Amino acid sequence: MKFSLPQFFLLGLGLFLSLSVFGQSGSVLEINEADSLLGANGFERLLGNVKMKHQTTLINCDSAHFYRATNMAKLYGRVFIEDMEDSVTTRSAYAEYDGNTKLAKLRTNVIFDNGETKLYTDFLDYNRPANIATYFNEGKVVDSTNVLTSEKGKYEVNLEKITFEDDVVLVNPDYTMKTNFLVYLTIPKTAETQGLTNLVSKDGNTLNAQKGSFYDTQNKLFRFFDGVVDTETSRVKAEELLYRELEGYYEGKENIRVYNKEREVEIFGDEGKYWEERGYSLVYGNALVRKYFEKDTLYLAADTLISQDHESDSLKYLLAFHSVQMVKSDLSGVSDSLAYNYNDSTIRLFQDPVIWNQNNQMTADSMTFFIQNEELRRVYMQENVFSVMTDTLANFNQMKGRKLNGYFADGQISKLEIEGNGESLYYALEGDTLTQGINRTLSATIQMDFKEGAIKKVKYDVKPDGKFIPFQLVDEESSRLEGFQWRIEEKPSMETIFAWRMVEEIDPDEKNLFDEPDAEILMPTDEEIRKSLEKRGLLPKKPLLRPIKKDGNLPNEKY
Repeated sequence: MKFSLPQFFLLGLGLFLSLSVFGQSGSVLEINEADSLLGANGFERLLGNVKMKHQTTLINCDSAHFYRATNMAKLYGRVFIEDMEDSVTTRSAYAEYDGNTKLAKLRTNVIFDNGETKLYTDFLDYNRPANIATYFNEGKVVDSTNVLTSEKGKYEVNLEKITFEDDVVLVNPDYTMKTNFLVYLTIPKTAETQGLTNLVSKDGNTLNAQKGSFYDTQNKLFRFFDGVVDTETSRVKAEELLYRELEGYYEGKENIRVYNKEREVEIFGDEGKYWEERGYSLVYGNALVRKYFEKDTLYLAADTLISQDHESDSLKYLLAFHSVQMVKSDLSGVSDSLAYNYNDSTIRLFQDPVIWNQNNQMTADSMTFFIQNEELRRVYMQENVFSVMTDTLANFNQMKGRKLNGYFADGQISKLEIEGNGESLYYALEGDTLTQGINRTLSATIQMDFKEGAIKKVKYDVKPDGKFIPFQLVDEESSRLEGFQWRIEEKPSMETIFAWRMVEEIDPDEKNLFDEPDAEILMPTDEEIRKSLEKRGLLPKKPLLRPIKKDGNLPNEKY
């Protein structure tokens, strides 16, 4: 092959320069190979199959501009940079490599490859001494499990740590997560976020946090702060919420709430645990229950609450322990403990229970309420039964015995039946305004019928033992059955419930990153609209103003 003198001279010069570079310090960029080398103003042009080296770094590209004075190269076309001492490689359409700072600026179709983890972007700065890669105009990181995208990011290779900022999206086969700040560790494959974080599973379940989260993508473990987990059957919220998806286990601290959507029962407390597969929850610390009915809500406060409700269980229940307080529109009550049966809507109270309905107070060793069609229908009481009812003159009508069945209609007592050792004491009134006296009766069974809360008829068993006491002979002893106690000061109200626990309701309009459009639609400015209309000739031309001609001192109206 023949070379012209200039070609031969240039090739010889390139060979000489290459050899001279090899002999210099290891901090200088070296030219290993190129099809041709041309001189230029301030730099050398390397064309075709360019191979360069800097210490342990090998550089390949289609062409390059080598600025020897500053020890910097501009690399063009199919740029490939690899290190002989670690696994990191990079590819791009263009790059700038500084041999002094060991900083590589890669642009367009950049691929940063660290074995199982690959980073894709169009703008990447790679600091080789620190082994840190930074992108700042959209990037995507892919590993064996997840795909993460964001506007900005920093990959700290030595720490296997990637920090994502602005419009961060994490996608894996099971979930999609959105946030604006996320730290991802590539080896354990864990993600930690700050601020608003929203997650949607492939099954449609959502996990939202207002104050950040931690997510172990391999072990399916979540920790949310001010978080809510919403599934088809339940909703769980807490200031700090742990969720082990593989176990179906939740653990919440501070303002825990568990909502059973099927039962329409919501439980609140300071701390709680919930096993989704078992349908079992434990909540304690100023615990509160809200049982939602179509027209009413039952409130139940206690120290500790246990709920068992799974489709495989024959017995589904809610248990409340210690300092129980209950409020419903037609019912209030207190006791030491309580059991609510989900199957038949019965409520059982134990250990010194007291209930109030309208102007009636009932006590017994134990009692059971039957709720039907969201209304109180019947109560059954056992041992040391005592019922007190006030009349229109605030007198105390009383009944006691071994057992009691009470029936209700439209939220009021309609009938009371005493069985065993029955005693009754009720005031005889004249026109609901004047007391005539007291009727006291002993009978094995007693039945009282009521209308609008007032006694209308009393029925006794065979051979009752009764007496009438005229009003003028009535004293405190004769007006009280043995064991009488009026405990109205213990009756709970909604104020009692709110003092026990004030519930902060979930904001349905809380910001969610999934509600924001993926693409931003930019509206034109007024100036852009004006120019566009003007260009198409759609703007009316402004009328020209002509000066008014004057004739002497008089105006001429002709224009």
